[in-house]
Amino acid sequence: MTPPAGKRSGAATLNDVAHAAGVSLATASRVLNGSTRKVADDYRVRVEAAAQELGYTANLSAQATARGTSGTIALLVADIADPYFGLVASGVARGADEQGLVMTIAITEREVEREARLLRTLRGQRPRGIIFAASRGAESTSEALLSELTATQQTGSQIVMLGSGPEGPGIRSVTVDNLGASRRLGESLAALGYRRAVALAGERGVRTSDERLAGFTAGIGGVERVHRGGLSRNEGYRLAEEALAAGLEPGTVMFAVTDVMAIGAMSAVRAAGRTVGADVAVAGFDDISTARDVTPALTTVKVPVEEVGYRALQAATDPEWAPADDPVELTVLLRGSTPSLLT
Repeated sequence: MTPPAGKRSGAATLNDVAHAAGVSLATASRVLNGSTRKVADDYRVRVEAAAQELGYTANLSAQATARGTSGTIALLVADIADPYFGLVASGVARGADEQGLVMTIAITEREVEREARLLRTLRGQRPRGIIFAASRGAESTSEALLSELTATQQTGSQIVMLGSGPEGPGIRSVTVDNLGASRRLGESLAALGYRRAVALAGERGVRTSDERLAGFTAGIGGVERVHRGGLSRNEGYRLAEEALAAGLEPGTVMFAVTDVMAIGAMSAVRAAGRTVGADVAVAGFDDISTARDVTPALTTVKVPVEEVGYRALQAATDPEWAPADDPVELTVLLRGSTPSLLT
């Protein structure tokens, strides 16, 4: 079927826009693909009006060529099913939307070789910035990952680490005081009368886990055992089973380095015929929404995770970015999962 006069079949092209606006193809490209080269205001108005009338959508690859980077932000998370990373993504997406950017998400499972492969793929897409949201230690960073980080930066993409990670020229970090906040949590529980504690933590070298464990241990005056594994709900359940099988006296507090693990631990306590609270107290870290809904409500440290994600987006896109003078505030929240033992 022949399209009606004045209409065209298929998507409008940049050449169509240039013809309708009465400008060169190069001028239309500079307007619509975000080139830094100056275009006269009357030309810009004509090109934008023609693009709107024709329903033209800019090509991301062409934008990347014109700008040096594309209009995308890449977020790399360990586990998209973890509510913590969902909140990070919400903050990044909010900031991206304010700047007219598109966010893409990839899952790393904290595997450095997988991170290197993802970086290699993303490098070809030339995103404006790449945000790593999965904690790691310097010793867990491979040469391949370091090489890809350097190569990606050379294409113009800004690398941002959420928490600690590989350091190097141009790599930016958005951090929170895991060590200090977990110490305050331990001190608060000690003030409630808790003298015995066990911990559920990630494998050694996961820096966020290590910092939270170290701070809590210092704050409460020591832990009897540390059970290590993954940072998921199921791992929290499994590690709590280990802790219970090894023996837990009534009045012991079980500290998990994330709320997701702590919620799994609470289920394991009940499955063992024990009671969460004065029998086996449980505390976590992050204050995900589920922590407020479980019974009893979970004692934890509130991290404004969405705000952290938003700040990471700013670090990825603002050429004049500098670490914030006002650090993200972390708050100890004492709830029913850790009742006072004082009489």
